[in-house]
Formats: sequence, structure tokens, C-alpha cells
Amino acid sequence: MHVFRDIDKQNSWLSAMDARVKLVFALAVLCMVISYKGFAFPLMVLACCLGGCLMIRVPLRKFLLRFSEPMLIASVVIILKFFFSGQEALFSARFAGITITGYTDGLREGLAIACRIMGAVSVMALLGFTTSFTDLMSALSWLRVPKGFVEILMFAYRYIFVIFEDAQVIYTAQKNRLGYAGVRRGLVSFGTLAGSLVLKAFERSHAITVSMIQRGYDGNIPMLQHRPFRPLEVFVSILTVCVVGVAWKIL
Repeated sequence: MHVFRDIDKQNSWLSAMDARVKLVFALAVLCMVISYKGFAFPLMVLACCLGGCLMIRVPLRKFLLRFSEPMLIASVVIILKFFFSGQEALFSARFAGITITGYTDGLREGLAIACRIMGAVSVMALLGFTTSFTDLMSALSWLRVPKGFVEILMFAYRYIFVIFEDAQVIYTAQKNRLGYAGVRRGLVSFGTLAGSLVLKAFERSHAITVSMIQRGYDGNIPMLQHRPFRPLEVFVSILTVCVVGVAWKIL
């Protein structure tokens, strides 16, 4: 369960900011990063967000876990663009009867996409590290995100821990019985584990639905009451967005 534990979100002024302000700011910066065509602006955003993560003392293991998947995706994009897209050949080699060609413009385009990926992920990572899940769902509700989507997210967040505990119990039982002693047995055990989790998820969903209906659930989840906006937070956020927008325009 320690993989899913939240960082102490009360150690910095970023954590104390209104979740609605942070969410709107993050969405604005995210749109700028995605729409930018070069390298400079996404790298600047990445550096600022990494600095923010260091400031709130994000554990290294959690930091690496959060960025491992986007780094893999960015690497694959660079490789695909470098070898399969472009017109300006950087080098050409023949290996085992296959001609391998690397393209300069393809590499440049792949690096630009990778920078946008990492910049966008860093924005969302900093938002997640400084905002609790309930506050984030409350902010999404305030932004008029469809109610059904918010409810699904809340239920998924609540019961992913239950499913994770079930997976740990099944995996430990399989491992104690040498279920992973060898590739073939490991694959069979993993298939059994996945199937058991699917069945348990369906059983729990049915039981939870029945119990909630019996307790008067009508499809509405009362969200947190929003406190009034702080003028200073709003002013600083608007000013920061303007500064970032100027950087997006001139870089």
C-alpha cells in the first residue's frame, strides 16, 4: 500500500493553495505546452515543475515511478521518428540485409514531441503531488466536469486499494506454493491472478451497488464545500499565467 500513499501535502505554500486555482493554472500551462512547436518552452516548464517537486521534497522512488512511463513513451517516440520519419538522412547502415537510416529532421521532431510529453507530465505530476485527491475531485466538480465521470473516479480511487490488497494476498499465496518457479508456471499463475481479480471486482461491485441502494443512494455524491477564493492567490495565479504566456510567445 505504500506505493499509493500521498505525500504530506501540508509542507509548502503550494499545498495550501485552493485546488480550483491550481487546476485552472495547470490546465492553462498544459495547453501552452501541448501547442508549442519547439523545445525551449516545454523544457522551461519541466525545469520549473521539477524544482517545485524538489521544493516539496518528493521521495525519489515516487518521483521515478511517476516519470518512468512517460519517459519510456517519449523514448519510443524519438526512436520511431528518428528511424521511420524524415527526409534529411543523418546516417545509413546495413545490418543483416536490412538498411537502417536515421533522419535529422525526424530526430528533431521526435525530440520536440518528447519535450512536450515530459513538460505536460511534469505539470500534472506537480499538481498531483500538491493536491489531495478529494480536493482535486471537488475542483473538477466546480469546473462542471460531468458528474458521472467524477463519481467513477472517486469509486475507482476508493476500491483500487481493496483490489490491490486482494492481489497481494493471492500473489503471496501463489508465491508460497512456488507458483512463480519458472516462466511457464509464472505465466499460468499470473493468468489465474488476473482472472481472480476480475471476478472479485465484479462481486464487490454488485455487493456495493446493492448496499448503497439499500442505504438510499440516488446517484449524487455531496462534494466538499468550497471556501471563498483568496484574492491574493487569484492575482498571483493570473500574473503567473501571463508571465508564462509571454514566455510561450517569445521563446
